[in-house]
Amino acid sequence: MSGIRTGKLLAGKFHAGGLRLRTVGLRTGRRRTGRPETGLVLAVLVIAVVVLWALVPGLFTAHDPIAGVPAEKLRAPDARHLFGTDAVGRDLFARVVHGSVHSLSGAFVAVTVGLLLGTLLGSLAGSASGLLDDAIMRLVDVLLSVPGLLLALTVIILLGPGTVNVAIAVGVGSVAAFARLARSEVVRVRRTDYVEAAFGSGGRYPAVLWRHVLPNSLGPVVALAALQFGMAILAISTLGFLGYGAEPPTPEWGLLISEGRNYLATSWWLTTLPGAVVVAVVLAAGRISRSIGRGTE
Repeated sequence: MSGIRTGKLLAGKFHAGGLRLRTVGLRTGRRRTGRPETGLVLAVLVIAVVVLWALVPGLFTAHDPIAGVPAEKLRAPDARHLFGTDAVGRDLFARVVHGSVHSLSGAFVAVTVGLLLGTLLGSLAGSASGLLDDAIMRLVDVLLSVPGLLLALTVIILLGPGTVNVAIAVGVGSVAAFARLARSEVVRVRRTDYVEAAFGSGGRYPAVLWRHVLPNSLGPVVALAALQFGMAILAISTLGFLGYGAEPPTPEWGLLISEGRNYLATSWWLTTLPGAVVVAVVLAAGRISRSIGRGTE
């Protein structure tokens, strides 16, 4: 009986210790003085602004993103049109703002698909052993051997073009990365003392996996999800640029850059400014991912 009580005490102690480590880790985005890092604050601000664009675009622009004024076509950025106008007189800033909902929702779907499927496969492989583990990881190796863009194009050929199908295709392309990371984390946590103590105290395998292994394995996976969010936006914009995403006149970021490439010589803002927005969001997501990753170490 004393051995069982000792095992439970150790399991609780190590589990609580893991929770404390994660709580302290979330504060690593702050400097030693207690002030948050400037880069992290700017990254969060960028993401917050873009999310607000998607949720309440009317707060940022009153222009119609679809209807244009021919008399104002190809106007350079000014106080009335912050990003200028396109070839049919549509306000480019309004199209970028209203197009954020398509790019962000597509990235969210892509990350959700990759996170759920990849974590499921990785957890199964890490918690099992033998033939099942080998079969899952060989599938992951095959997926990793195919370039992400080529794999996404293959899925699009099967599903057809469109924003949702592009998002699913990008998500399928990220499954392998999530699966490999989830498996490595599950294997690492399974070998820790508090998991062994939980088994020694009589805990059943599904309960120990749900209560101890998975919660302490998800930190790096969440950091990867933040990084993949930015990469998904870049991939969706790339596929939209190639013509596989939203159909015109839908204001999707990749499509906006594609529409402006024919006017590079005279209207640089048509590609530069939407491209700058995409770059800013990708860099911001990467900065947040790095902060989360440091917090889980």
